[in-house]
Amino acid sequence: MNSRPVFAQIPSVDRVIGSEACKFLVAKHGRSVVTTGVRAILASIRSELTESDTDIPSVTTIVDLLRHNIEETQRPSLKPVINLTGTVLHTNLGRASLPEEAISGMVKIARGPSNLEYDLDAGKRGDRDDHLERAITGITGAEAATVVNNNAAAVLLTLNSLAREKEVPVSRGELVEIGGSFRIPEIMAQSGCKLVEVGSTNRTHLRDYQQAIGEKTALLMKVHTSNYEIKGFTSSVTDQELAELASSRHIPFVTDLGSGTLVDLSPFGLPHEPTAQEAIDAGADIVTFSGDKLLGGPQAGIIIGKRELIATIKANPLKRALRIDKMTMVALAEVLNLYKDPDRLCDRIPTLRYLARSVQEIEEMAREILPSLLPVLSNYATVDIVGVHSQIGSGSLPLELLPSKAIRIQPHKPSDKQLQQITKAFRHLPTPVIGRIHDGELLFDLRTMEQPADLTEQLSQLDIP
Repeated sequence: MNSRPVFAQIPSVDRVIGSEACKFLVAKHGRSVVTTGVRAILASIRSELTESDTDIPSVTTIVDLLRHNIEETQRPSLKPVINLTGTVLHTNLGRASLPEEAISGMVKIARGPSNLEYDLDAGKRGDRDDHLERAITGITGAEAATVVNNNAAAVLLTLNSLAREKEVPVSRGELVEIGGSFRIPEIMAQSGCKLVEVGSTNRTHLRDYQQAIGEKTALLMKVHTSNYEIKGFTSSVTDQELAELASSRHIPFVTDLGSGTLVDLSPFGLPHEPTAQEAIDAGADIVTFSGDKLLGGPQAGIIIGKRELIATIKANPLKRALRIDKMTMVALAEVLNLYKDPDRLCDRIPTLRYLARSVQEIEEMAREILPSLLPVLSNYATVDIVGVHSQIGSGSLPLELLPSKAIRIQPHKPSDKQLQQITKAFRHLPTPVIGRIHDGELLFDLRTMEQPADLTEQLSQLDIP
């Protein structure tokens, strides 16, 4: 086939861009983006014509395809989702939801310059930690504080600052993997210190630490195993005992709380989790913990403790590489400010509100949503409400489950293919809905849902093959 006469019928780049239908795209996305897109489409048309006879699309069709292509390429891959997995702090879904005060603070600071590192009273450069230190020390009782981008960084920076090229005894039962295949021994190795394992996996005694201390010992360290728990024939050394031993040997005692919390969780029906305040009261010289787990703030690693040790940590050049930005700074400051009013924490911090939710409240929401789901799923599955158990997530209190209610979706065809098609359809909604699959059923645990309309108003767009 002689393709040249056919090729001549393909609209030119200038003709497509100059069309009325394309002017809006140029105004919205810019000539460069539109031109690149048009050239790609026309190249594809030429390739198809070379291989077979095909109709040449009109300019309007080309512009419609161009619009779709631009929207696809410019659509952010990071988007909000609805977490109905039953895991309150889901690492893959961004962990803690921020309170409105934190979101408003971030928007305000994002709009323009701020005094991030500028002392307004002195009229000269300031320290960004000043925006957080007073609030943190006021809540925890520590002498000083600093903040980095996550708790793994907090541990790394602390050990690199206080124990580089020296030894750090840690119980074998505390050498945990903290997520993403990052393990305490690997973090310690990267920090430049030498791990000295003491005791056994299930039992460690004070004498094990005493025997491990030598000339090269930089500090004693305790890692609270917030992401697993050993039951049975166990023994461990308390923070207070380790603090007293470290003090008698004139070395610091560092405790890593992992998830960390600033309030007693027992009012929420959860077992007691060590708080940062209790760690300081027990005699810890340095305490590290997360800002984005039980605390309910943005991703951050908080380091508190003795003033001279915090000063050493802040002087480490690595601190600059691990520091937080202004958005995290203001979000964390706003969250910490809420802790000054403990009586209203559950109303204002989403993580604590989700943990404190009653089964009755969750069931009422399930009954509100169920009538909207029944008609759109009637041809594919049966839908009802069942009792389930939520989990806290992100390594926090791993054995503790919270009674909850879920909407259960059971495909008419008991096949994995049908179940996956339904699950995928919900994931492909404008605001993706993420549930969990259990025993051939799709479960939507409603513990963390606050606005049912976020789900129900988009059900008309559910597309199940």
